[in-house]
Amino acid sequence: MTRVGFIGLGSQGAPMARRIVEAGYPLTVWARRAATVEPFGDTAASVASTPAELGAASDIVGICVVADADVEDVLLRPDGVLAGMSPGGIVAIHSTIHPDTCRRLAERAREVGVAVVDAPVSGGGGAAAERKLLVMAGGEEEHVARCRPVFETFGDPVIHLGPVGSGQLAKLLNNLVFTAQIAAALETYSLASGVGLDRAALAQVLANGSGGSRAASILAATNFDMSGLAAVAAPLLRKDVRLMLDVVREQGVAEPTVLAELARRALATMNDEEEEQ
Repeated sequence: MTRVGFIGLGSQGAPMARRIVEAGYPLTVWARRAATVEPFGDTAASVASTPAELGAASDIVGICVVADADVEDVLLRPDGVLAGMSPGGIVAIHSTIHPDTCRRLAERAREVGVAVVDAPVSGGGGAAAERKLLVMAGGEEEHVARCRPVFETFGDPVIHLGPVGSGQLAKLLNNLVFTAQIAAALETYSLASGVGLDRAALAQVLANGSGGSRAASILAATNFDMSGLAAVAAPLLRKDVRLMLDVVREQGVAEPTVLAELARRALATMNDEEEEQ
């Protein structure tokens, strides 16, 4: 059976890894802190002492750390994944990073006979536990096909979008739109109050009407309290919006004026919420 390694056992990665091992795949995990792997003590997962040891024990390695530099570190350091992984292996990058970083890492991996699939996810840890994460995959068809059964332990749907980097482009664009929708939802609920409508009642209308959005539903579920969203999501959304607009500039594409302005307004609001906490 395909041997799987996983690095990045945070709120998103941990339930993904747990779904993999619960599906019966031989799983190896690694983390910088011993406490991070302790929750896997009740599973059949093995714990590696270095990323290279994890790479040597795996046919497919999932990476779900935060930023570009973190992905590069666990893959390229002297005792990194690529130092131990055998030719024919695949690295699946679940982190949300710059598409060019994925392409550059794919070139480095190819030098040692390893393939890279970029496969960022959307939906949160709860969706992973329920096997409902959206997985956006970029890479060669045969490599994505090899990874698909593993991805399907935590994801549905798993969508192949094109060559390496395509998954990241889709995820970044998704998050730009979501961030813009936060601003639209905030203004919508403010307008509702201004004209004498109950926000909670309007939220039900939006949830069942053509004007609804995921952002509007999330805000309603928090009783229109932005503080939690600001604390948890703002840093990641800020990074992803910046990356998407960087890609737009680098490729010489006209900036999506409305989306960009709405996203900036949402981030400014979340920044105000962060400063008040």
